[in-house]
Amino acid sequence: MRSDALVSVIIIFLDAEKFIDEAIQSVFAQTYPDWELLLVDDGSTDRSTVIARQYAAQYPRKIRYLEHTGHQNRGMSASRNLGLRCASGEYIAFLDSDDVWLPHKLERQVAILTSYPEAAMTCGPSLWWYSWMENAEEVEPDALRELGIQPNTLFRPPTLFNLFVRREARTPATCAVLMRRDMLETVGGFEEDFRGMYEDQVFFAKVYFNVAVFVSGECLDKYRQHPESHCAVADRSGSAHYEDSNPARQVFLAWLDKYSADQKTQKLHSE
Repeated sequence: MRSDALVSVIIIFLDAEKFIDEAIQSVFAQTYPDWELLLVDDGSTDRSTVIARQYAAQYPRKIRYLEHTGHQNRGMSASRNLGLRCASGEYIAFLDSDDVWLPHKLERQVAILTSYPEAAMTCGPSLWWYSWMENAEEVEPDALRELGIQPNTLFRPPTLFNLFVRREARTPATCAVLMRRDMLETVGGFEEDFRGMYEDQVFFAKVYFNVAVFVSGECLDKYRQHPESHCAVADRSGSAHYEDSNPARQVFLAWLDKYSADQKTQKLHSE
């Protein structure tokens, strides 16, 4: 893989006028220059649609605006899959519209995947970012969201999957990964039947089960914490709780058991 390979950056957004400009600017600030940006609109009703269209019009060689037919709201998984289908890069990176990257994010992660050709994805810890708020002194201090596993290590499958099932390892934040596009032929995209919590965990569970992952110890992104975030809203409703008795988690665990069993059966039949 070349060190100047194109990275397709996918930002999905829904009513993100408050933060999307800052997310886009953090892509422009990257020290790695070979990227394209796909802005995927999940049916926004605020000014974020206008903002995204303006960026695409101003930078047509770098940025594309995408939306579902009829400007529908299809959910995060369907929106990420739309971005994946339209991506041209050899690498794929995700950035949610309320998060930001540090300037060396793509440069560092491209270097890792260049150095470890057997790795299909690299990821690392994220910064739980509270200090962006004006009243930062009244909220929690910034802290690292660790993955709970040995950093600077190449993990071959299904090691991370087994650690994740035993709750000894986390899946990364979507803004903390870089992956090879051809990995999608192995794991597929995001599961569109999941809408709400666990969408990202379902995808990364498939990654952990099937491909080698290099886990870095370097934090390269800021994972913004705010009351309107998807996780915060779900937490207030009770659906973000991670007790096994929670209905949303029960659905996820049932999927996890079935996926693991199906994959093991397929591998037995292929041997």
